[in-house]
Amino acid sequence: MGTNNFLAFDLGASSGRAILGELKEGKLALIEIHRFKNQMSLIHGKYYWNIFSLFDELKTGLKKCISEYNIQPDSIGIDTWGVDYSLVTGEGQLIGLPFAYRDHRTDKAMDDFFKIMPKNKTYFLSGIQFMQFNTLFQLFASVKENFSRLKIAESLLFTPDTLNYLFTGVKKNEYTISSTSQLLKPGKPEWESKLFEAAGIPMQLMGEIVQPGDEIGKILPEVMEETGSAEIPCFAVASHDTASAIASVPADGENWAYLSSGTWSLLGIESQEPLVSEKTLEMNFTNEGGVDGTTRFLKNIMGMWLIQECKRIWDEEEELDWQEIVDLSDAAKPFKSLINPDDSLFLNPGNMPGAIQGYCERTGQPIPESKGEIARCIYDSLVLKYKFTINQIESVTGNKIEKLHIIGGGAHNKMMNQLTADAIGIPVFAGPTEATAIGNLLIQAKAIGVLKSLSEIRKVIRNSFEVTEYKSSPKLDWDSAYKRFEELN
Repeated sequence: MGTNNFLAFDLGASSGRAILGELKEGKLALIEIHRFKNQMSLIHGKYYWNIFSLFDELKTGLKKCISEYNIQPDSIGIDTWGVDYSLVTGEGQLIGLPFAYRDHRTDKAMDDFFKIMPKNKTYFLSGIQFMQFNTLFQLFASVKENFSRLKIAESLLFTPDTLNYLFTGVKKNEYTISSTSQLLKPGKPEWESKLFEAAGIPMQLMGEIVQPGDEIGKILPEVMEETGSAEIPCFAVASHDTASAIASVPADGENWAYLSSGTWSLLGIESQEPLVSEKTLEMNFTNEGGVDGTTRFLKNIMGMWLIQECKRIWDEEEELDWQEIVDLSDAAKPFKSLINPDDSLFLNPGNMPGAIQGYCERTGQPIPESKGEIARCIYDSLVLKYKFTINQIESVTGNKIEKLHIIGGGAHNKMMNQLTADAIGIPVFAGPTEATAIGNLLIQAKAIGVLKSLSEIRKVIRNSFEVTEYKSSPKLDWDSAYKRFEELN
């Protein structure tokens, strides 16, 4: 077996990376080629992404790979966060900057939409959890505002689709990213016309849906000239970052759950079919597209955004590193105060520590004052939310979850991993941390025929990356804390 080199572009809401993967003799080695910041821009009261700056950073990553590392990748693949999109004219030009999902224009969009189509019908048509920033509600808000961009648009491309288009000139909608929009039929690569009609969205905006591993096209001559690259294919990977991350869970067998831990915490199971019922509607679970025909049955939990936003505020006074925050938290009293991480108050409050203190005051709890108390409140609450969500999954499936795989950046947090194992009472396996990039790279390997299946992808991951096991050994009264937490949900 020879050596193959693939380049993954992995974009999150706060940073992006170009990561080179060398696949040789069934093992994958990673090199971070380029890292850059990403952030929303506030312009005239609206939040946007600078898509053109992101494209420049991706080209810089490809150029560095070739000029500084002397490696011509066999292909490239792009994954990003979900729901956000760009609009394109008939002449192929992007219409301005795309909105960022935390923009407040959708604050009332769900309630207004449910006046047209009831909540339960919307859920049964889509199988997607209700979050105010889902593409369905973003577009509905634009229709209600009589948004002029929507009138001149010919195509809609989700964020990775947009970047694929800038690289190749080819417009396609990848399945896993499309499934986050709440515009597809559950578990199927088919647009649901009834949702478009209810929202007043022209269905002709949407294009052909392609699957992970399909080729989008070859990179354009202008990109080749700018980066020094040969003509290489750009593959549709699992373009939603969570879908790529779940493909890299190093699991074997059955009865396991995953927690993709980053800005968001995505906790769920891999199902062979969508799970859509009155019960899953009540619990607000989602059914998103996965690799090889699987469904990601999961719940979005607010995640490390809570602590990231606190750190941003705290750093204005005194810069702390992440380990210092963990240490302060570890020294604070457990369970003094708890929050529901998914309260809408925490979506984009501006001052997260103040929002957490206000929530605790409103719910009649002691107000966390110090940085350590606020951080401990966040960590305890997230862990209890994981326990709450696993209990919900078991009640839907009737199957006992026997182990939890934590992947992504959150797998670095040893304190959180141990607290999670203690709270849920089953073994926790942490790693790999670069899960999204790994999934992206190995789907490219599958696209060129080096790997044949999802199970082969996971075998390579088990052979390539260390995983740390955390056994449940509770020293705290999690049962009492959980009862308090349930009252907040």
